[in-house]
Amino acid sequence: MSAAASSTISVATNPLKSLSLSSSRSPLPSAISVPFPSRNRDTPRRRLILVACTAGDGSKPTILVAEKLGEAGVKLLEGFANVDCSYNMTPEELNTKISLCDALIVRSGTKVGREVFESSRGRLKVVGRAGVGIDNVDLSAATEFGCLVVNAPTANTIAAAEHGIALLASMARNVAQSDASVKAGEWKRNKYVGVSLVGKTLAVMGFGKVGTEVARRAKGLGMRVIAHDPYAPADRAHAIGVELVSFDEALATADFISLHMPLTPATAKILNDETFAKMKKGVRIVNVARGGVIDEDALVRALDAGIVAQAALDVFTKEPPAKDSPLVQHERVTVTPHLGASTMEAQEGVAIEIAEAVVGALNGELAATAVNAPMVSAEVLTELKPYVILAEKLGRLAVQLVAGGSGVKNVKVSYTSARATDDLDTRLLRAMITKGIIEPISDVYVNLVNADFTAKQRGLRLSEERVLLDGSPENPLETITVQLGNVESKFASSLSESGEVKVEGRVKDGIPHLTKVGSFEVDVTLEGSIILCRQVDQPGMIGTVGSILGESNVNVNFMSVGRIAPRKQAIMAIGVDDQPSKETLKKIGEIPAVEEFVFLKL
Repeated sequence: MSAAASSTISVATNPLKSLSLSSSRSPLPSAISVPFPSRNRDTPRRRLILVACTAGDGSKPTILVAEKLGEAGVKLLEGFANVDCSYNMTPEELNTKISLCDALIVRSGTKVGREVFESSRGRLKVVGRAGVGIDNVDLSAATEFGCLVVNAPTANTIAAAEHGIALLASMARNVAQSDASVKAGEWKRNKYVGVSLVGKTLAVMGFGKVGTEVARRAKGLGMRVIAHDPYAPADRAHAIGVELVSFDEALATADFISLHMPLTPATAKILNDETFAKMKKGVRIVNVARGGVIDEDALVRALDAGIVAQAALDVFTKEPPAKDSPLVQHERVTVTPHLGASTMEAQEGVAIEIAEAVVGALNGELAATAVNAPMVSAEVLTELKPYVILAEKLGRLAVQLVAGGSGVKNVKVSYTSARATDDLDTRLLRAMITKGIIEPISDVYVNLVNADFTAKQRGLRLSEERVLLDGSPENPLETITVQLGNVESKFASSLSESGEVKVEGRVKDGIPHLTKVGSFEVDVTLEGSIILCRQVDQPGMIGTVGSILGESNVNVNFMSVGRIAPRKQAIMAIGVDDQPSKETLKKIGEIPAVEEFVFLKL
């Protein structure tokens, strides 16, 4: 095949706007169909189905509110639907009621599992989570049953930031401990001498909405503020006088650390014995993000050792924590019962935000806060499924190759295909690449509905190029290439000749493969995880690396070597089923012929 033509597509701010879905409150059918491009114009058009929801007979839909919701939100719902506010239901009571409801609104206390969707018998079309986290909603079951899930991620930003500052100040001045002491009849002024905030360095770990607002307020208190977030726009940080630094630099220089990162596999227990050991002695830690980002046992050890002087915690790995928890009972720890969003203003704001999202979804509008994918026809999914997986994994690989602190702003995606431009809809593929780039470092759930909105919010500019090939259009795509521009790479060999991080893949026999890294051709299945090594091309390298992995009981599922020329530089791509230990990776790096290496999780 040879390239015949190419075209560049600009990503629209709202790519589905042209579908002209109704935003009126007039009755709609239970599902809205819009055309989806077909390969053969003589065959029926494929259709993308966005499940919208009003009662089929034109009557008002029913919305079940299972946990306390602000009055303004309830009034908004009542203007559109029949509203049933039933609080403190048992799971059995919820399962019984749900078959009579078109939408369900919950906070964090109600578990919305597969049983709820099964019990709804297909009537439940929208679940609204009044807040950010959706740990209590089974997203895969919701999508399987055609139910849209929306949340309210913005209304409690200020409340959470203010609570973080409140904990910061009260911890520094021992407010909680001295209050308890005075109420116990004591007067120990010398025991509760605090520390000043002025001139101290605050490290904001996670520079999203809440982290940014905490930084603004800390600057107002006279603190020097640094931040770590590998993908935060540097210009946004500089605009408020914040310096973006590496993770290790933040730990080593901070007097105070405020956590605002999402709980993901990459951030789970990110503060542990190893990271506490890197901190300045006497550091003080605030957490109003997610409890699971701290290894709580390790924090107790750091407190006892004097590495951490104090901690102020609003969130815990398990909530509520055990009454006899050594962390909760520690004298130098200030705790609150997950009050980050608990202001009257935030509660009303969340209520209005989730009510508007649910009403909009029931009206067939595309919610920017949707956290699961809309329904796609089985025909399209069957054909695109391996390419969807490939697209997401290429995004995940590319973003992991970026060195922390440089940020990701420009993404170029190239598709090679023998199909005509109007016969290949790449929206789903683009959404999955965006998902792969953003989700590993964010608590945002990216899908076809919110991908472009989320990318725009984070300053991510994504362009698409399609290269038309000669040959049979039997397969929708030949290759997908993802390039990240204006970034530094932690694996120099992943850079193209023009300086972008570049990865390319294709589908072989239904399985996604990585076929190029930078200028090096490789061939490794995108299953499990991958180790990339740049090495001097010499005999015995495959056996040496394989032996090290075998001795550590790490199973190798695929291995490929791409080289410039015999006895020159080569790239070894190794697919592994298990995550090697740090000691194992260190041994690989110590092989004299290995010039650089990186471990990438898929």
